[in-house]
Amino acid sequence: MKTLSRFVLLSSLGLLAGPAFADLNVVATTPDLGALARAIGGDEINLTVLAKPTEDPHFVDAKPSFLVKLNHADVLIEGGAELEAGWLTPLLEGARNPKLEAGKPGRFNAAEGIALLEIPSVLDRSQGDIHASGNPHYLTDPLNGRIVAAHLARTFAELAPQHAAKFAAHLQQFTTQLDAKMAEWQKLLAPVKGRPVVTYHNYWIYFGARFGLPMELFLEPKPGIPPTPAHLAEVITKIKAGNLKVITVQPYQNRKTAETVAGRTGAVVLDWPSFPGGPGTTGYIEWMDYLVTSTAKAFAAQP
Repeated sequence: MKTLSRFVLLSSLGLLAGPAFADLNVVATTPDLGALARAIGGDEINLTVLAKPTEDPHFVDAKPSFLVKLNHADVLIEGGAELEAGWLTPLLEGARNPKLEAGKPGRFNAAEGIALLEIPSVLDRSQGDIHASGNPHYLTDPLNGRIVAAHLARTFAELAPQHAAKFAAHLQQFTTQLDAKMAEWQKLLAPVKGRPVVTYHNYWIYFGARFGLPMELFLEPKPGIPPTPAHLAEVITKIKAGNLKVITVQPYQNRKTAETVAGRTGAVVLDWPSFPGGPGTTGYIEWMDYLVTSTAKAFAAQP
């Protein structure tokens, strides 16, 4: 009983070491943002990631436990560009954490400083699920990951200046590793540069732009609109005409649809994880490495 009482006393005074007493309680909305936060924050942050690696980031299951995490957070890292618009706002209203209000140091919008693509000139919902600020899946470009990592290091240093040197060291290590891998990735994909890739949803535009892989044909007729037989027939015709070889699909999408199209065209279906978190892709660089290497292998396996 004495030991238990001493534990309770020390806990209440914040004197016990461990993750629960990290200097910054950080909540990231998606696993890619969480992976970058962990790379920069290290053991100096207590990290919670709201979305699962297999979830569609537009439709995350907002659990009541998220309210507690957000209420105790010092920092909220969000993707912005309306990525979480459908589920994050009510959570923040329920959490009632002034640190996470718009404009406060604890509200981190990762899209700041990113050159967003596909900013619509006119908002027309008949065109599907489009975003007024542009395509929000910018972290599929590793150089955008580099930008966000540097932004995180500055923000963490401002909020926990006692660890500024560690955050800077983590950033340097991350950047060095990313730059080295970037050279490898460019070399690996150079032989297939210009080869189109068919995707289920317009999710990978930044990845395609970075590595020179056109991604302009989608199994969805419009963003967020389920594939229709008429549209798929048109896609099959275009794949055959263009001799396209690779179709990508994500965990929450209908793989059978992609398999049907592949079966009629001779293309291969490539399973791409939307985020870090699966086997062998626990970190941001590991995730990007999987995307690049799996793409190179898929093309190499095709005649």
